[in-house]
Amino acid sequence: MPRSTTREVGGGTQSVERALSLLSAFTEEHPERRVSELVQLTGLGQSTVSRLVGTLEALGFVTHDARSGLYRVGPTVVQLAGIALNQSAIHRQSRQIAQDLASELGLGANIAEQHGTELFYLCNFEGRLAPRSFTLVGRSGPLHATAMGKALLSDLTSDEIQALLGTRYPAYTPKTVADLDGLLAALAEGRGRGYTTEHEELAFGRACLAAPIRDNTGRVVAALSVSGPLSAMDLPSRQDELASRVIEQADQISTGLGYHASAAPLPVNA
Repeated sequence: MPRSTTREVGGGTQSVERALSLLSAFTEEHPERRVSELVQLTGLGQSTVSRLVGTLEALGFVTHDARSGLYRVGPTVVQLAGIALNQSAIHRQSRQIAQDLASELGLGANIAEQHGTELFYLCNFEGRLAPRSFTLVGRSGPLHATAMGKALLSDLTSDEIQALLGTRYPAYTPKTVADLDGLLAALAEGRGRGYTTEHEELAFGRACLAAPIRDNTGRVVAALSVSGPLSAMDLPSRQDELASRVIEQADQISTGLGYHASAAPLPVNA
């Protein structure tokens, strides 16, 4: 008599969930893990973790350093991430524009979209005045404390923002906008001038300026920003120049996504 299909599916699903929980244990802060750490973090047994990690290694989802005993994310994950990015119309339309903007201005140029209550970086290029030793692609960030997050929220009503984020937000620095009224005021200012800013709201010594990107329906689907150290951004003397370039390039990306001015939504009643 054949085995139960339900039982097979259920067991297979459990194994997938367990394997994914192991992959989720690798983070920006902890990119390398020992088996003992994975056991502790997931609550799974030693033998189960060892078996699943062995399978993940064989499939290229993790790699193992025999000398240190540490596991890290493997090339298969990078390959899948590349496929996902290349399937994104926003990424394809904006990648070259962001790269050129970073080279032209010497600043970081970034593209992000909204994922739930956070922004998610799709592109990140660093200019000569704002070097980084790592990429922001794949990282997330708060919507209320970033210029790109504010640009992504710019078309939402106050009720929609409250339903999404609530009324009080984490303060990363003393300059962070940490309440709904302050956020609504910042969004109103951004809508009026066509771009949003962040001045040491997420991290000391850094600033950012962003503009929304729209699709063929007129909906805000992403944001383009330039960012860097305060000295490189030099907002007191460069803000108008930077805003003009960011708005222009964001509009170019929007046009590539099929946006026409006639498709713009009605003004928000905040």
